[in-house]
Amino acid sequence: MPTQNTSLTPRGFAAMDSERQREISSIGGRAAHAGGHAHRFTSEEARAAGRKGGSAVSRDREHMATIGRRGGRSRSRAKEPDEAPSAAIKEFAHEA
Repeated sequence: MPTQNTSLTPRGFAAMDSERQREISSIGGRAAHAGGHAHRFTSEEARAAGRKGGSAVSRDREHMATIGRRGGRSRSRAKEPDEAPSAAIKEFAHEA
C-alpha cells in the first residue's frame, strides 16, 4: 500500500514555476483541441451553466440571507463617512 506524502514541500507540477506550468498546460490544451477532445463554450452554454450554478447556490436560503446581510452592511458602511473603514473590516471579519 503506498504511503502518503506528508511533506509540505511541493513536488512535481506544483514545484515548477508558474511560467513552466503555463507552457505545459498550453501544450495540453492545444493537443486536446487538435484531437477533438476539448470543448469551447458558446455564450449561450455559458449563460445556462451560470444559471444552473446560481440556482444551486440560491437553494440554501440561510446562506443567501447571510451574504445578503453582509452586502447590505458593507454598502451602508460605505455611506457613513465618519466611521473608519478599518472598523467595518474588523466587524466583517469578526462575523465570518
